[in-house]
Amino acid sequence: MDSQNKRRGIKGKLICFSKPPKGSKSVENTRPNPTPASGTSITYLVDHQDVMQPQTRQQKVAFFVPDYGYKYGPGHGYENYLSTFGDENVNMKATLYISSVRERFISNDHQNVPRSDPHYGSYVAKLHDSLLKKALKGQKYLKLYSYHYLINGFAVLVTPGQASRLSGRKEVANVVLDYSVRTATTYTPQFLGLPQGAWPLEGGFDSAGEGIVIGFIDTGIDPTHPSFSDILDKNAYPVPQHFSGICEVTRDFPSGSCNRKLVGARHFAASAITRGIFNATQDYASPFDGDGHGTHTASIASGNHGIPVVVAGQRFGNASGMAPRSHIAVYKALYKSFGGFAADVVAAIDQAAQDGVDIISLSITPNRRPPGVATFFNPIDMALLTAVKAGIFVVQAAGNTGPGPGSVSSFSPWIFTVGASSHNRVYNNSICLGNNMIISGVGLAPGSNDTVYTLVSATHALSNDTAAKDDMYLGECQDASLLSQDLIAGNLLICSYSVRFVLGVSTIKQALETAKNLSAAGVVFYMDPFVIGFQLNPTPMDMPGIIIPSANDSKVFLQYYNSSLLRDPTTNDIVKFGAVASITGGLVPSYTVAAPKVMYYSARGPDPEDNSLNAADVLKPNVVAPGNSIWAAWSSLGTQSIEFQDEEFAMMSGTSMAAPHIAGLAALIKKKFPGFSPAAIASALSTTASLRDKNGGPIMAQRAYSNPDVNQSPATPFDMGSGFVNATAALDPGLIFDSSYDDYFSFLCGINGSAPVVLNYTSHSCGVSTLDGPDLNLPSITFGKLNQTRLVNRTVLNIGPDETFAVGWSAPYGVSMKVSPTRFFIATGDRQVLTVHFNATLNNTAASYGRIGLFGDQGKTGGMFPGVIILAGGAGVEGKAGSEGSEGKAGTEVCEGSEEKVGPAGSEGTEVSEGSEEKVGPAGSEGTEGIEGIVGIEGMPGNGRKGRK
Repeated sequence: MDSQNKRRGIKGKLICFSKPPKGSKSVENTRPNPTPASGTSITYLVDHQDVMQPQTRQQKVAFFVPDYGYKYGPGHGYENYLSTFGDENVNMKATLYISSVRERFISNDHQNVPRSDPHYGSYVAKLHDSLLKKALKGQKYLKLYSYHYLINGFAVLVTPGQASRLSGRKEVANVVLDYSVRTATTYTPQFLGLPQGAWPLEGGFDSAGEGIVIGFIDTGIDPTHPSFSDILDKNAYPVPQHFSGICEVTRDFPSGSCNRKLVGARHFAASAITRGIFNATQDYASPFDGDGHGTHTASIASGNHGIPVVVAGQRFGNASGMAPRSHIAVYKALYKSFGGFAADVVAAIDQAAQDGVDIISLSITPNRRPPGVATFFNPIDMALLTAVKAGIFVVQAAGNTGPGPGSVSSFSPWIFTVGASSHNRVYNNSICLGNNMIISGVGLAPGSNDTVYTLVSATHALSNDTAAKDDMYLGECQDASLLSQDLIAGNLLICSYSVRFVLGVSTIKQALETAKNLSAAGVVFYMDPFVIGFQLNPTPMDMPGIIIPSANDSKVFLQYYNSSLLRDPTTNDIVKFGAVASITGGLVPSYTVAAPKVMYYSARGPDPEDNSLNAADVLKPNVVAPGNSIWAAWSSLGTQSIEFQDEEFAMMSGTSMAAPHIAGLAALIKKKFPGFSPAAIASALSTTASLRDKNGGPIMAQRAYSNPDVNQSPATPFDMGSGFVNATAALDPGLIFDSSYDDYFSFLCGINGSAPVVLNYTSHSCGVSTLDGPDLNLPSITFGKLNQTRLVNRTVLNIGPDETFAVGWSAPYGVSMKVSPTRFFIATGDRQVLTVHFNATLNNTAASYGRIGLFGDQGKTGGMFPGVIILAGGAGVEGKAGSEGSEGKAGTEVCEGSEEKVGPAGSEGTEVSEGSEEKVGPAGSEGTEGIEGIVGIEGMPGNGRKGRK
């Protein structure tokens, strides 16, 4: 797009229609450039696969357009489009809108084309073209995509006036503005117990997840990485027959990039290209990952087993995905230089479902809360709802905007939302000063082998008197030419870690190059006091080194250094560097810290129902999983983390890393229970989640961006959902809470004022029967506000043996509750309805939490689910279920100051009052070990601080 159009702010619009069935299959093409060559006139013709084939009147241009389909307005002239917009004396604003075409319009226009026709998608695309021509007669526009699998609609670049004209057509049901989105291991399989638990249940790691295809909507993939090879095992596995996707072939992604492991790869960038922000050099017009994020997430879920992790010449063990024999399909819709846009993400989701993936993993979140009646009504969530209807399990990162309440960026009950937790592997090194003080730090670096070296600051080691003494960046050690090798050689070079490192302007890697060029023995980074609240990941170094992450510790270190300088009393020049130190290496991890804990950046509930931050009757996040300091594969050309450039692996943190852990575990469940619905998989993961850390204490949640390990308290359901995922227990859940598309549809219809929006998105009218959020058959019960009395039902399905279950519960503070029946027998394959009666006994401004547990007489724990309820006039209280899995222990979160134990005893559950101790269980004995009372979240939810990827 030319600069003139950039100044005029051209955007794109997405028009969406109701869902048609599966369309045509795609083909391979090549596309080395994202835009046509200058001076070339191109025409796009639609073939039977709905792939636009470029033809030129002047020269051949190899311009690959994926089968989502470009179409450049009437006459199909790309140059005409540019010149037209350039000549029009108007403020052009292209916007992405989503709309629904009435089903009767499709039926009337295509009475003789059955939906089962393999070319039905092409017919729907022609319908879109016809509609545009009728609505925008004689006007210029740019159609980017035709959606014809999950969503019947198209993305089109039009002016606001044209968008208004389209929305006024009787065939068009909805028009929605495009919006941007953003991206939100060696040890975690062991931490999750996979080698001893879940993998043996699947027949071993060499068959874990086999036959399951995980679709990743991310920044692409590096197909050359050994984590995605299909020749590492003698028992090669075939591409699943139900998968029909293809592999794009480009200069960046040549023929042969895909295999029996990486079974499909496409890219989607039409919205970005039309905005003129697509950079082919950085972003790659292909499925290749120029960022690193997509390669990282794909390997966490599905990477091959036993791949050596070598970084900076050091070995850090072997890597494996959660489901190492599952298959990968990549749908690149995010890019390093700008993130992504909803139009491209929706196209990727639509194609993934059409290709036949079993699971969709999204480590992305919107940049803003969707406007309108409810947050659930946005193009991405509604496309994912239709994917769930097709039987696809959808997992999404919660977002990195924690730790504030209401900061979660994954909203809908049909999406499994994952927060980030720590694990107990840490890499710590330390520096021992000459005064015998030891300061801890971070750094994947070798030590100095107990050798003591002199410390020399870069600011005191200028190469000559004319150097830039006042250069505020001199201390960052980015330019060896400014420093004296005579002063630094054989000593430890001290560098400042300033905000420029946080911004990526200065790098650890460059400072290490400086140190090596000056023959330094090692390097010590101290934290600049202006860097507030920034948390460091361990950073690879190929020489002795340490980063002191604490500003206070850095102050202590500098005081020792400065006090040890010997200066000339007359000139104040430094005569001798007196400070000395040795560095203890950080290459060997320790496993002694309490874990898991919810990380400060992990986004929190309550789930915001709208932009007024009213709490939805849906529990978010669903669970937490390892997301902090995760080793995983890295793209050979990945640039997201400068410190890991040119490395095959990288250590990253974020909910982006947590979500693919769940995607991989879902593949294990899907393989064992191929008939499970997406809701059943979600239930298995939720009701078996753990409430305690590996040391037996309550899972903690970090409450502040600055000094998070000091500011922490026991986690609530708004922090961790049902708890920390238990991979082995999830493969034997016992009782299942199931839901269907019809349930979600009724839930949407139950939202005040939603009927027109539901009709617009689904082309189906709301009936008389609706469901409120608490009535969804979820493994949790959440009330945004409980006013007086409420009755809800839960239906459980027994997938285990015949068994008798007893019911125990703990009531939230300020609420009396009762569950019936308190005991029931259930045969394999049978269902049982549980009725839960809530009564608000007082007004309260804080959220309170309860829990219901189901305990089998054969030792099976049928699951725990939490409840969160907001009382009338105050904040809500959330409740949900979770269990300790095979241990059969259940914990319930209660009000401040109380202690609660839940287990199979005989009396009915009692209310928990402040300061009391309560034991709940259904038979005659006291309940088994529970969890100490947890303080509810006070006040209304607010915006969290922005986190990191």
